[in-house]
This record gives sequence, structure tokens and C-alpha cells, in this order.
Amino acid sequence: MKIQSIRGVKDILPGDIEKWQWVEEIARNVFSKYGFREIRLPIFENTKLFSKSIGETTDIVEKEMYTFEDRSGEQITLRPEGTASVVRAYIEHKMYNPPSVVKLYYMGPMFRYERPQAGRFRQFYQIGIEAMGTDNPTVDVEVMTLLIEFFRQLGLTELELQINSLGCADCRPKYRETLKDAIRGHLDELCQNCNQRYERNPLRVLDCKVERDRKIAQDLPKTKDHLCESCTTNFDQVQALLSSTSTPYSLNPLLVRGLDYYSRTTFEVVSTSLGSQNAICGGGRYDSLVEEFDGPPTPCFGFALGMERLISVIPFDDKIDLETRPDIFVVGLGEEAKSVTFKLIHDLRRGGFSVDQDYAGGSMKSQMRKANKSRSRFTLIVGENEIKSGKYLLKDMENSSQNEVSAQDLPQALREQLAKPVEP
Repeated sequence: MKIQSIRGVKDILPGDIEKWQWVEEIARNVFSKYGFREIRLPIFENTKLFSKSIGETTDIVEKEMYTFEDRSGEQITLRPEGTASVVRAYIEHKMYNPPSVVKLYYMGPMFRYERPQAGRFRQFYQIGIEAMGTDNPTVDVEVMTLLIEFFRQLGLTELELQINSLGCADCRPKYRETLKDAIRGHLDELCQNCNQRYERNPLRVLDCKVERDRKIAQDLPKTKDHLCESCTTNFDQVQALLSSTSTPYSLNPLLVRGLDYYSRTTFEVVSTSLGSQNAICGGGRYDSLVEEFDGPPTPCFGFALGMERLISVIPFDDKIDLETRPDIFVVGLGEEAKSVTFKLIHDLRRGGFSVDQDYAGGSMKSQMRKANKSRSRFTLIVGENEIKSGKYLLKDMENSSQNEVSAQDLPQALREQLAKPVEP
């Protein structure tokens, strides 16, 4: 019986995984410069963690979570996003003691049962950041500018930062009722999803992807016109700080995000090269989520981005060399060379060199053909004559020059040769 991967998941094979590793390495370098440290989270959690944090009325909880009952009868869910797990870990391990701003990032797979399409999978991968412990708008802008710097180092240019403010616990309930009153007269024109959201979460009507509904949303009351004085001041500070760093941005009054826990600043980074599904990163402020899980008052700001979508917009070209190749390919000729080259390869690897060989031990011609295919910088030829003389033949595969090197001098000779720039 032929068994294939499940619909909506994929293998990341050699040739592609190097792109992922390159992105992850840049992420770690950039994030660490801003003071963020990695946290590794469980793949599955108690279902209540996600249903309570994300919101019972969201599509994720209603339609997309992978939930099952384990052998003890507990409801378990494969994580559909990372923020709730970070909050749970923050509280469980009392990371708020002593009080300070805790900066964390995570990488790993998430799971949602949704229709597979370009850049969207049922097992997908995210990179996320959470800054926990302050409501200072400086943190909002620091995280957004960190993200822009990360994208800059990836070579991305066709991007737009969109921001909005969702208000707070004081002004948002009033806006919510104002929005419901305005939506009521359009219920017959709106899609079924918007009609369902109308009572439970009317802000999601603004985020509907149906073109007819988006046109209606353009004329509905906007959050920015119903902010309290404190939220208005806060949003003005965010914009002023973005301007002070010369970070281009635009206001998007329809930007509400899909999760219930967001408040005040929310943002997305969109790509102009992805078509209608163009968001590659989104996030914002969530100031009450920690308290909802019986933690101390902890204002937070964060984002998450999908790796698949990000990889699809990075301009991988000749400037980004992701190909892995050995430093040296060892060619062994004859039976005696087998034991000699085995120990030699072992010692070279322990010395920090990447080494490959032809395990079939074919002819000189066939082994050199494989050395060429491996694109190794050097080839070391070990035959009966070389073993007798104690000197091996080291060939530079870039310019075809070769010289004799003793086993004792080989590591130093290799280091010196590898340090030289490759001639164009």
C-alpha cells in the first residue's frame, strides 16, 4: 500500500530547507540584537487555553482547531498559534518575577484545519515575538521596526506597514455598539459569516474578505473616530515614533486582526507581490490576556509571521549562496587506501572540516566525477604511491592546481587554502 502525506502538509526537502535555515539564522541574529530570547513551546495544550484566549466566536476555534480527547479524557488541541502558549508559560513559570520587560521569540509548527491554498497549509510554521510587561508605545514601535529590519536583511522591498488602533476596554464597548447599529441596516446585503459575527464580534465584519462586504465596510464607523483620549494620545505617540525612525506606514481603518485579545495598536505587513492574500505578518498589543488567565497585570505587544508565505516572497538569487558543499572530497584508490582514508576523514571532520567521499570506491575517473558533482573546494587523492611516500595529492578544484601535502601538514594547509578568496 502506497502511503502519502496528508492533504495540507508537506515535506521540506534538502534544497528548500537551506532557505528556511537561512531565514531562521537571520531571525535569531536580529532578534537577539533587540534583546529577545528564544522559548520552545509544547506542540499541544489544553483546549481551554486556545478557546478562551483566541475567542469562542473566531473561525480558528469554531472551525479550524485540531482537537481530540486523550486517554485520560482531557481535551487536547494542537496549537493553532503561539501567543496563548507563551502567556501560559509566562504565568506558569512566574517569569514576571522580578518585574521587568520579558522579551521572547518562538519558531515552530502550528496546526489549523483550513482549505489548503497557495502559501497556506494545515501544518504551517510561524516565527513570533512577544514583549511582555509594559504599555509604553516605544515597545510597539521597537517591535515593528525590528520586523522591518528583519525583512530588510532578507532582501524584501515590496512591503507596506499598515497600522490601526482598536481602542481599549473603556472606549471599545461603546464603539462596538455604534458599529452594530450601523451594520444592522446592511444585514441583508452581508454574507452569512458577517451575519453570524454581527451579534458576537461585529468588528470582524470590517475584516471580511468578500468584496461586496468590504465595500460596505468602507462606510461603516471606524475605530479611530471613537477612541478615548488616552487611546488617541497613545496612537499619536506610536505614529510620531514611527516617523522619527523614518519608517514608512499607512493607516488602515479596516484592520482589526482575527483574534479577540488584541487592543490598541494593531498592524500588518503586506506584500504587493502576493495578490489578494497579501499579509505576511500581523500582530499588535494585547494588554489583558495575561490577567484573563489569572496572571498579574501585564501589557504585551507581539507579532507572528508565516514561514511559508515569507519564503515565497524572498528574492533568492545568486547573491544568496545557500548550497552546502564539502571543503574536501577524499578519493581513495585501492584496498589499502580504504583504512587509511577512513581514519583520515575521521580526523579531518574532528578538526572542523566538512568531508565527503565515494563510498563505492570506484575508479579514479568515477570518483573524480563525483568530486566534481559535490562541488567540493578541494580533492585529496590517496593511492598506493601516496601512502608509501606519506604525501597525499591535494587538488584545488577551482583552478586545477595541485601539490603534495603530508598527513601531518594537511589540516594547516587546508585552513590556509580555504582562507584564500576564490578567484572569479
